[in-house]
Amino acid sequence: MNVKTGEILALASNPDYDPSKFTFGIDSETWETYKNSNMKNRAISEIYPPGSTYKMVTAVAGLETGAIGKTTKINDTGRYTYYKDYQPRCWKSGGHGYLNVVSAIERSCNYFFYETGRRIGIDNLAKYTRHFGLGKKTGIELPGEAIGKLNERKEGETWNPGDTIQAAIGQLNNQYTPIQMAKYTSMLANGGKSIKPTLIKSIQKVDGTEIPKEEYEKYFDTKLGITTEEEDGITINPDNLRTVLEGMKDVTSETGGTAYRYFKDFNITVGGKTGTAQVGRQVGDKYEILYSHAWFVGFAPFDNPEIAVVILVERGGAGGYTVEAARDVMAEYFGMNSNNIQENTNAIPATEVQN
Repeated sequence: MNVKTGEILALASNPDYDPSKFTFGIDSETWETYKNSNMKNRAISEIYPPGSTYKMVTAVAGLETGAIGKTTKINDTGRYTYYKDYQPRCWKSGGHGYLNVVSAIERSCNYFFYETGRRIGIDNLAKYTRHFGLGKKTGIELPGEAIGKLNERKEGETWNPGDTIQAAIGQLNNQYTPIQMAKYTSMLANGGKSIKPTLIKSIQKVDGTEIPKEEYEKYFDTKLGITTEEEDGITINPDNLRTVLEGMKDVTSETGGTAYRYFKDFNITVGGKTGTAQVGRQVGDKYEILYSHAWFVGFAPFDNPEIAVVILVERGGAGGYTVEAARDVMAEYFGMNSNNIQENTNAIPATEVQN
């Protein structure tokens, strides 16, 4: 995605399907396979817990509300013991020790974000989640876009303190589409500007004149049931945002970063975050982990961002497994895979043809 405009430069969902199979009638076996999996556009229609890729929301909310400061250090001892009846562990069993928000993003410290989430509270966390476009349709011009789910306190429902700290690390009820995650990443990269993902550069009539953007956007919104929401009034302090982005840079450029080994020799500085999103079920008084989705969200170049890249691998095991794919996408975009790129400067826009 172009982080400044929301233009979708590439979008893919796998497994996909072969349209030619439908030409002369599809066989029942292929149809059963297709309808159950292959015909889903996972980029816009499927929702997934974001895991640690959500931690920048918690970081921004913490800094903006004053729950933490840029120099605040929290001591990760391994097990979070603030509550007597719920004491989750950091992924690093022995703990990370004292970390500030930058190093907590770099090392993806759960303990730091448990404590930050507790200080923020679920209502503030939900407010900043919505601000980044998570848990609501982006308005991309395709049918079947999912809304997603965000963690929030609803009237008449019980909300436990332990729920808040799980929400703060991108778990519990957090579930978003990859396209929402791309918008969120773009907003981090572009200074907090809200953008609308789009596949359409312009629409031209047969006479070569363009249809006004406002006109066709209104048409698509009506067809897809997209409602215009009022501005939330949130303006993120640039210093706070820069602090969060520094953490994302360290993910790829510092030896303790979760994506460092894939980007250490990369020619462009990248901001990024890995995520391992667990999916499980309650079995008696224990929670059983069934599998984990793997995420990477990132943007480049760091100092003057152009693109955001989001990779999701269903049941991918760990976020680190997605980083190589994201790196390859960036390398291709920035021309690192070719010494002689020829661009066709004579290309013209496609227009309607009337017979």
